[in-house]
Amino acid sequence: MDYRHEGGHADRFRESFANEPYLHIPRVYWEYSTHRMMVQERIVGIKIDQREALVAAGHDPHQIALNAARFLIKEIFEDGFFHADPHPGNLLIMEGGVIGLIDFGMVGWLSPRDRLNLLRLYAGVIKLQDEAVMDTLINMGITHGEFERDALRRDVVRLLRRYYGMPLREIRATRIINELVPIAFRHNLQLPTDLWLLSKTLVILEGVGQGLDPSFDIFSVSEPYINRLRWHILKPEYWSQPINKGIGDWAEFLLRAPEASTDILRQLRQSELEIKLHHSNLDDALNRLDKIASRVSVSITIAAIIIGLSFLIPIVAAGGSTWVLAIMLAAFIVSTGLGLWLLYSVLRSGV
Repeated sequence: MDYRHEGGHADRFRESFANEPYLHIPRVYWEYSTHRMMVQERIVGIKIDQREALVAAGHDPHQIALNAARFLIKEIFEDGFFHADPHPGNLLIMEGGVIGLIDFGMVGWLSPRDRLNLLRLYAGVIKLQDEAVMDTLINMGITHGEFERDALRRDVVRLLRRYYGMPLREIRATRIINELVPIAFRHNLQLPTDLWLLSKTLVILEGVGQGLDPSFDIFSVSEPYINRLRWHILKPEYWSQPINKGIGDWAEFLLRAPEASTDILRQLRQSELEIKLHHSNLDDALNRLDKIASRVSVSITIAAIIIGLSFLIPIVAAGGSTWVLAIMLAAFIVSTGLGLWLLYSVLRSGV
């Protein structure tokens, strides 16, 4: 393990929460740190799950739970860079009720698109909108194997129906997440790894919040912050980085397109470009088509013989040539028999 990575994560959190008085990130002393050892500022505090000790020290558990929720919302929706292991041992309550955050070895990243989808998922769950929840799950995941939209909708409706009419404070984020993730998996929707880390983070922090304040409800607490972030996420500067990346990707594509096109044309001229097409049912279809074509050809031939003989037999009979007439009658009977046999085989096989 390279502790310089963990130190870099700590510095990023420290910079991001520099203006948030309720959270303290320990400073990394880089002059004493190496890839095998990290030296940080010492933090003294009470573990966040020790409620009685917190109350005895004069702290307000309810306010601490609110601050933990604010920290969670900012790191996820605003920064897209979150602490993926916020268990009670990594959250220490310092003087003044400030949360001291330690251990930055496990972190997660969320792209602007992921954050926007999470906001939509949040709104869909809060309002119990099955279509919004389903569409967001599809947007967030990658489909593998068979995927049936109607089947996914039925499972989402069945889940959300349990919460219809319930007060928001009684809806637990942990329970919904623990049920939504298996639904996505069951319908061949592969969610990004960081979203799995995020689900674990939400579960841990909701448990911490309820341990501090039994009435703690992460949905109700987070709603005003989420509403504010909805406007923040629409600002141009929020999307400037992904837009600039997209422009850069298109510029690179346009620069490389002439060279790639020239290479393709060269391969075409030299007969080096090979296109392979495989269809799992194509051979069966071609064999079936070949049988149909063969039977049509035979049918046309037999029909032509029968029609021709039907015209020639009366003429030969009038001329009195008995042996020629016998040959033609035999050919007529054989042709008619072949035609009837072909008709029977077609009716029997369906081809």
